Amino acid sequence: MKIKLFLTLIFIHIINLSQAQLSPADSTALKNKMQWFADAKLGIFIHEGIYAVNGIDESWSFYNKKIGYQDYMKQLKGFTLKNYDPAYWADLIAQSGARYAVITTKHHDGVALYDSQVDSLNIVRSTPAKQDLIKPLFEALRKRNIKCGAYFSLLDWSNYNYTGFIKDSSRYKIADDYGRWNKFRSFFQSQIVEISQKFKPDLWWFDGDWEHSAEEWEASKVRDLLLKDNKNTIINGRLQGYGDYQTPEQNFPVSRPAYNWWELCMTMNNNWGYHPDDTHWKTPYEVITIFTDVVANGGNLLLDIGPRADGTIPAEDVNVLKELGAWNQRNGEAIFNTNAGIPQGHFYGPTTLSKDGSVLYLFLQGDISGNVTIKGLLNDIKNITVLGPGTSINHKVVGKISWSKVPGLVYIDVPKGVQDKYVTVLKVVLDGPIRLYNGKGGL
Repeated sequence: MKIKLFLTLIFIHIINLSQAQLSPADSTALKNKMQWFADAKLGIFIHEGIYAVNGIDESWSFYNKKIGYQDYMKQLKGFTLKNYDPAYWADLIAQSGARYAVITTKHHDGVALYDSQVDSLNIVRSTPAKQDLIKPLFEALRKRNIKCGAYFSLLDWSNYNYTGFIKDSSRYKIADDYGRWNKFRSFFQSQIVEISQKFKPDLWWFDGDWEHSAEEWEASKVRDLLLKDNKNTIINGRLQGYGDYQTPEQNFPVSRPAYNWWELCMTMNNNWGYHPDDTHWKTPYEVITIFTDVVANGGNLLLDIGPRADGTIPAEDVNVLKELGAWNQRNGEAIFNTNAGIPQGHFYGPTTLSKDGSVLYLFLQGDISGNVTIKGLLNDIKNITVLGPGTSINHKVVGKISWSKVPGLVYIDVPKGVQDKYVTVLKVVLDGPIRLYNGKGGL
């Protein structure tokens, strides 16, 4: 899943164009369908697969010739899931505050994580695990009111009828053997229908679309197949322009993305799957600051964990999810069911707004005390409190001239002792929907 960010961004304009061409009725239906996603803010990504046996890169390790394909596939013999506890996984995800979870049903290596009737290369029939990973997890998540997403790799580097790798397409070219390509399309589309009917995902998270065009994948047909089974399912942007939202990978956009819905998918260390040699763990503070920045810019965070081959979750993943969840317990009012905040320049830090725009939330990273400033606020402030402790704090307006329409500067005095150990949130209650001055000052 190491597709570069620019490969994802190639198709942003396609998605925006397709959405712009929707009829008013279809645009309203899409907006309604996407509302739970817009409100969710936090999802947990789960990369589980046979690559966890040796703790190596998922699929890419043989693509990049770090390991031979045959040696990679020998990991099937060590994939046990002997300690897999879907209820524990679901409890941990719920504790983090996440509203949805996405799990690998099949990565580029072609190994299905459920009992596929389309192909015997799956963990039920080809590994000692002999159990379906997906069904019990989806059941446990739904009991906790968490939406369920299915990651699915369109390409399949193990399937005989696939064209091979971009680096080494020595099997065949589609133009030379279209019948063979049709066999592959029938295969992967059958698996998609199988997953749709077995598990009814609320969300589809496709990957691997970059190796072929929308026409070659029959992307429009794939979308129709999914919506026929579940008209409310939503689809990520890696279906060659036939998705509903964009999902930049690892790299946070510097400026606010222009598209309607987006999520940042990001690892907890530097790898998606279990990698015992990777000790570059993000701290709770780092994850929470990234999370608040994403939400302030109108997106979701899809935060990844990589369980071991026996089904246990590394302690570092567990710690971050619990700390993130505790922070959400204290400050979730400023995160969930909110809208993106005010433009940079009005406040130098992440912000969000309540749905009606009458409450502004300010996020203060680190141990900040003393004055923080809001510029260009036309509203009167009713009160300001610190989320968590609920402490009321003072503010004053400086530089407001009675005969000028230009507002003054709002200075908020943040006392010592009210700071959150990660990110402090100030709740600013306004006299109505927020109004901002964007002029150049003067008369």
